[in-house]
Amino acid sequence: MYLSDGRETDMSNINIRYKGEIRKYIMWPVWMTLLVGIFAVGMFFIDVRAGIGATIFFAVYAGVACFLYLHDRNTVFRELVSFATQYGQIQKQLLMDLEIPYALLDEAGKIIWANDAFEKTMDITRKKYGSITNVIPEITNEKLPNVEHETEIVIAVNGHDFRASMNKVTMKDLMDRPEEDMQTGDEAGSVDYDSYLIALYMFDISEVSSLSRQIEEQKTVCGLIYMDNYDEALESVDEARRSLAVALIDRQINKYFSKVDAIVKKLEKDKFLVVMKRKELDAMAEGRFAILDEVKNANIGNELAFSLSIGFGAGSDSLLQNYEYARTAIDLALGRGGDQAIIKTDEEISYFGGKREVTGKNTRVKARVKAHALREIIENSDHIVIMGHKILDVDAFGSSIGIYRVARTFNKKVNIVVDEVTTSIRSMLEMISKDGKHDPSLFVSREEAVEIASASDCTLVVVDVNKPSFTGCPPLLDLCHTIVVLDHHRQGSEKIENATLSYIEPYASSASEMVSEVLQYISDRVDLTANEADCLYGGMMIDTNNFMTKTGVRTFEAAAYLRKNGADVTRVRKMFRDDVASYKAKAEIVSNAEIYDGAFAMAQTPDTIVDSPTIIGAEAANELLNINGIRASFVFTMHQGEVFISARSIDDVNVQVIMEQLGGGGHMNSAGTQLENTTIEEAKKALIDVIVQLKEKGEIR
Repeated sequence: MYLSDGRETDMSNINIRYKGEIRKYIMWPVWMTLLVGIFAVGMFFIDVRAGIGATIFFAVYAGVACFLYLHDRNTVFRELVSFATQYGQIQKQLLMDLEIPYALLDEAGKIIWANDAFEKTMDITRKKYGSITNVIPEITNEKLPNVEHETEIVIAVNGHDFRASMNKVTMKDLMDRPEEDMQTGDEAGSVDYDSYLIALYMFDISEVSSLSRQIEEQKTVCGLIYMDNYDEALESVDEARRSLAVALIDRQINKYFSKVDAIVKKLEKDKFLVVMKRKELDAMAEGRFAILDEVKNANIGNELAFSLSIGFGAGSDSLLQNYEYARTAIDLALGRGGDQAIIKTDEEISYFGGKREVTGKNTRVKARVKAHALREIIENSDHIVIMGHKILDVDAFGSSIGIYRVARTFNKKVNIVVDEVTTSIRSMLEMISKDGKHDPSLFVSREEAVEIASASDCTLVVVDVNKPSFTGCPPLLDLCHTIVVLDHHRQGSEKIENATLSYIEPYASSASEMVSEVLQYISDRVDLTANEADCLYGGMMIDTNNFMTKTGVRTFEAAAYLRKNGADVTRVRKMFRDDVASYKAKAEIVSNAEIYDGAFAMAQTPDTIVDSPTIIGAEAANELLNINGIRASFVFTMHQGEVFISARSIDDVNVQVIMEQLGGGGHMNSAGTQLENTTIEEAKKALIDVIVQLKEKGEIR
């Protein structure tokens, strides 16, 4: 007999072993011979002559059966092998001619065999098989079916979309052997039944994907457009030209959206509703919402540039749901300072614009309204718990002291959560604790705050932070039913959802400035002490870098109010002087800084700093901006198993957008983040990757 590779073999020398249904079929003469033998013996009990006849028949039958079994056994086997060989060749040819791209991989993902369709689709030959990762980069080792028996992934190849289905096929399945046969036999030890192959099928879903995209593109989306500074900008225009300025802005908005077949309806003097198709929204996103710059560049004699906030809702089949998404998006855009567009879907939130700090509003109407709302909440509360962010800084501590004074004005019990005393707040905390005018139990740890909130119905006031994960004691957010948020950082996608009162003002220089304004409107009976005024003044001074950044008219008005209540500039300055060790540490950070791409300074806080390394890192980031040519600075600090990044910039680089990509946030010129389960080197690489991506998108130039 000839095998499939052309070699001749002697079937007589092969130890034939049958199994399964074939074995039953081959053994039937043996079983019939035994049955006839039993029948012949039984005939003797009936009749001897009949028994003799039956015995003769048995002998003839047994001889014929043995001859057939022994003589035709090898012939049957040869015919079976020949059929199996032909069947295998047919199967192989069918797989080779199969129009669906098909390949076999080993456990490591190396291509063992592939059909013609796979080679044609991937444009490879057998000599260039190699690893599947080299052929299809989307299929990494992590996506191979190592644990699961089947995995799927959608990939794009030469303009076509494929659904790559990978099935894990074990050697046990291939051999199809009973369990007892696997443990015995001459060849049992030569096969590793724990090993497996991976069958890869690729189904062309280009048409389905195209139709799905068309359906998505035709869905209706909703948008809201608000003018951030309508009243302020119009005040800077001559009265005779104000109507012309309004008409110009309206025309720009209508012209921009009419190009994409959108419906624009003016709801109020400074608010618009937009309805359009998803396809057009995607095109606007690719253009980075050029209307933002067009409106800012409009000049009709206005000294203050107009700016827009845009919020779009998309991704839902329900138009009403998209409208709710749009409302959430516009609130988020306003909470982040305006001058930007935000698209919210059921899966993600995308940000566009917001590259410059928007001028603060001179009117204090919002501060007065929020102050009255806060007063009503405090008057109806028995106990107030005040909480800042993790690792309290001067602004968080100062604003907490300001809220404390508000609560004491209405004779309420107050506690401030202070778990870790850093060098930046130690002098202020000691000053408040020793002046004899404050309750000795004013400052509590996180554990004590949780006990207080569990035992009574408390009102929680969160200052200088609006992200739940960044708060000093997150469990308090679930324990307290009434929550007030006062913060000056731009709002991100993560926010405190169940806040009764949320006062987030990105225009403000600091939370201390916001609290100082609230103090002026909440009651005429507020008796702010000199030490408390020092704390608030210190928070403003640190966050504005000695009133050099993020300052506005209201900043200096708040500072004047604090000065009138006893704040002493010299006393505050003395509190924030560095010791020799801290000064040397900052100098070491600056001297060891690396410059990336000629404009981004990156430095690391040395491990030798034990006391408040994050504060020193933030101060060093400010110092790095004094180097000529540096557009942004980043200082990495390893503290309590987490990597803290302090980011600073002067004007043209929005570090808030950079930090948001890493899970943080802040202001355009001052931001930060915290990374868990990572090293400083990994954090630095992640930061560089974000900078590269934002450069490619045009967010950083």
